[in-house]
Amino acid sequence: MNKNKLKKYGYHVLIAIDQLCNALTGGAADETFSSRCYRGAVLAKKPKKRWRFWFNVVNGLFFDKHHCKTAYESEVKRRQYPEDFQVIS
Repeated sequence: MNKNKLKKYGYHVLIAIDQLCNALTGGAADETFSSRCYRGAVLAKKPKKRWRFWFNVVNGLFFDKHHCKTAYESEVKRRQYPEDFQVIS
């Protein structure tokens, strides 16, 4: 397996793990926990303490204060999907 394919494979495995975490905690199977944290902590009209907590934890794990926001934007823009699924006709 070449380096690019291995990198893509690893990326998709990480997305799957993130989605599994989200599903196991009561979220949608297709959304990442990172994206859900952004919605719960930033986009909610009255953010709950638990979402602000997880938002900070997840961003901290990735050493990126914008990780959850980027994950949310990726969900909305369908960036994690294979090319065949990115365009809806």
